[in-house]
Parts: sequence; structure tokens; C-alpha cells
Amino acid sequence: MNDLFTWAALGSLTGASAATLLTTNVIGGLIGPSADKARKWIALGIALALSYLTAAFATDVGAEKWIIAFFNGLVIFSAALGINQLPPGNRQATPTQLAQGNEPRFIRSWA
Repeated sequence: MNDLFTWAALGSLTGASAATLLTTNVIGGLIGPSADKARKWIALGIALALSYLTAAFATDVGAEKWIIAFFNGLVIFSAALGINQLPPGNRQATPTQLAQGNEPRFIRSWA
């Protein structure tokens, strides 16, 4: 049981990203399909909350830790949602996207 989440793991980028992703998916699963549009906002809130919680327990004194906590929250959010895989043209499309024709009209990859 000690190998799952610990306070030290939640304070790391990997642990905070995993916790953000898991919590967002569980909340979205409990709410249902109506929460699909809100999942990104839920994830951003959780990522920022974890980042500010970590900053609150930090021993550093100074206002800069709160500014850094904001940017750390954005890093956690982007790692949890895979935003670091941009640009979308480099991603491999799933068969469902091709079948439904969800390709953007104006912005297409030229490569």
C-alpha cells in the first residue's frame, strides 16, 4: 500500500500529473457525458490546487513561490492532458476521427 500515492509522490511532476488525470477522469465518469466539455477546466483546477498545496508546504519564504506555483500548475496540467504533444498535425489520427470526418477545415498539415 505504501507504493501507491504518497505525499512525496504528489509533490513530483509525475505524481501530480497522474493524480490530475485520474481525478479528472473519475469526476467526469461520475458526472457522465455532460462533463466532457468541463474536463479541461476540472483538470486545470486540480493541477493548480495541487501546485498551490505543494507551495503551501514549501519552506521557502517569499512571494515568488506563489508565482512559480502558478506556472508549475500549468506544467502539471499540460503533462496530464498531453498538451506537450503539439502540434496536432504530428499526431497520428485515430480511425474514429477519420471515419467521422473531424478533420479541421482550414488548418491542415502540409507535410
